[in-house]
Amino acid sequence: MAPITLLCFLLAYFALLVGVAHLTSRKSSDNATFFIANRNSKWYVVAFGMIGTALSGVTFISVPGAVGHGHFGYFQFILGNAVGFIIIALVLLPLYYRLRLVSIYTYLEQRLGHKSYKSGAMIFLISRTISSAFRLYLVAIVLQRFIFDAWNVPFALTIVICLVLIWLYTHKGGLKTIIITDMMQTFFLVAAVLLSIYFMADKMGLNIVQTIETVKNSSYSQIFFWNDFLASKTNFWKQFVGGIFVTVAMTGLDQDLMQKNLSMKNIKDAQKNMLSFTAVFVVINIFFLAVGALLYIYAAVNHIDVSALPTPDYLYPEIALNHLAILPGIIFMMGLTAATFATTDSALTALTTSFCVDFLNFNKKEDPNDERLVKTRGRVHFMFSVIMLLVILVFRIINDDSVVTAIFVAAGYTYGPLLGLFAFGMLCDRRVNDGLVPYICLLSPVLCFVLNNCLSRYTTYVIGFELILINGFLTWFMLLLSSKSAVDFQINTKKI
Repeated sequence: MAPITLLCFLLAYFALLVGVAHLTSRKSSDNATFFIANRNSKWYVVAFGMIGTALSGVTFISVPGAVGHGHFGYFQFILGNAVGFIIIALVLLPLYYRLRLVSIYTYLEQRLGHKSYKSGAMIFLISRTISSAFRLYLVAIVLQRFIFDAWNVPFALTIVICLVLIWLYTHKGGLKTIIITDMMQTFFLVAAVLLSIYFMADKMGLNIVQTIETVKNSSYSQIFFWNDFLASKTNFWKQFVGGIFVTVAMTGLDQDLMQKNLSMKNIKDAQKNMLSFTAVFVVINIFFLAVGALLYIYAAVNHIDVSALPTPDYLYPEIALNHLAILPGIIFMMGLTAATFATTDSALTALTTSFCVDFLNFNKKEDPNDERLVKTRGRVHFMFSVIMLLVILVFRIINDDSVVTAIFVAAGYTYGPLLGLFAFGMLCDRRVNDGLVPYICLLSPVLCFVLNNCLSRYTTYVIGFELILINGFLTWFMLLLSSKSAVDFQINTKKI
């Protein structure tokens, strides 16, 4: 497909997003609108829009590409995700609504202390910046390969273009804008994956029933792997348990997706949102895995050399843009753009919210909507766009693996301490040594890294998605060792 065709589509798509942003922010662009959409969001709108945010370009490209070596084993992880979402709906959301939080990390200040609070918020800023940068990197390498390389545009400029376009439609309306644009982008994403299945099946002369049977009977359709627990990352229990805790940490303890849940009127709407989102999330991932199987089947039928691709992440765009007609190619680009930018715009808003509330103390100001604070928020929003640019450029230099693997490995190290902090606050009635918490949050990932290397060198055990659980447990255990009982804490406080 001609690069100019794809570029024109991309510009038209973003013109639509900027138009939506103008309509949603013209009446108000204050901080209450930007941070929590005035707590007036409809649960069904948020639930549908969250699909695009949760899936991202990683699911859109890397999950189908990974079917070649992992088959449908990723669905074991998705089942764990579903359990994690239910835990969020029944355990975490009631806590957040009871305390009427804007930033969920203010809970840590109330329960554990000031330094614990700042540590948790800083972990989120680092974790979300890295994971969102990885996701944007994925779509950027596709845009670079299939559009901008034709004009010898440097990769750094490609990233700048993407971030500028995102900034244009998010810097005023924030969450209020994103709730609407995410709903629109989720529609494009879902349409793209369903139409991709249709076009590939039609090209191979298959009807709906034949397509289902072809995928079902292929070598890629195996879901459950009960192989060696120690030496395999694909073992069911590793994937399932890892999926639960990755979801609790990366969604339930993440300001990004929780910010959308906190924008609703009450806890019942928030829980309806989360539970309905869970059901759709599971079904959509089945379709993504089916796309993966069809991609490899289509490649085999048409003698496409998959091994010649730099990584499996390129398989979907390669077939959609170079081996199908113009319409399927445009639909693919529509889905990819929608998936990735729905994640990045949401992340930039959440990062801005967390920094303004957790470090600039907007929630403690007499008037959080003061014009000076609104301008400060704008500068913070721009700052995180620049930081994300720098992280992507670093990742461009060091990455040598599939992006989906890189994201979850990074999450295991960065989100683990956050999981430990919240677990301690909710499950223990002891008081932490607040001054030690930042050091514990730094030490735990280091210990995990050492443990991971020792296990791989001296044993047959291979750590997979359960890395985040091990990291969280180490944080929780060190917090427990350094804590005091609530009674001892009160006695010591009185003496002081």
